[in-house]
Amino acid sequence: MEDSGPRPDPEQEFDEFAVAAWPRLRRSAYLLCGDGHLAEDLAQVSLERTYAAWRRVRRGDAHAYARKVLVNVNIDRLRRRRWRETGDTALAHLADPRDGHRATDERDELVRLLLTLSERERRVVVLRHYFDLSEADVAGELGVSPGTVKSTLSRALAKLRVSATEPAEPADPADPADLDSVDRSRR
Repeated sequence: MEDSGPRPDPEQEFDEFAVAAWPRLRRSAYLLCGDGHLAEDLAQVSLERTYAAWRRVRRGDAHAYARKVLVNVNIDRLRRRRWRETGDTALAHLADPRDGHRATDERDELVRLLLTLSERERRVVVLRHYFDLSEADVAGELGVSPGTVKSTLSRALAKLRVSATEPAEPADPADPADLDSVDRSRR
């Protein structure tokens, strides 16, 4: 066998991987949790754990490994959580009134719609449609059967269709009672 030259430095390989993977991991985490700061934390933990296993991971599909770690870190977070976050209050700080861009409004609407789904439904939708994984791949990553993925995805998409067509009833931000009623209706 011929020597193809010096082997790349594992540290440099990981740095290049992390730079390339960061935006998608962060966006995926945001779609899973609906909170920008938490999304950055989840993506960071995912990269930390991927780095810890880098010598083993870099030979395979590092992106798939980091994605799976991200989903598992989010599941662990949900298991440890003592109270349920609500969509409206969790996203209230993200809206910038000066931002009139349509893409931002659409992204905000997408995250609000995803927050109407259960955690399992949200994971399936994000893996299937954001990461564009096959149903079999989603099943493998989540440790469920392909039939479970299909039925969960079907229910989730039906919920999203209904939620997307319902007119939004904005709460009066000056009236805390409006937010309390929204919180109770989501429990």
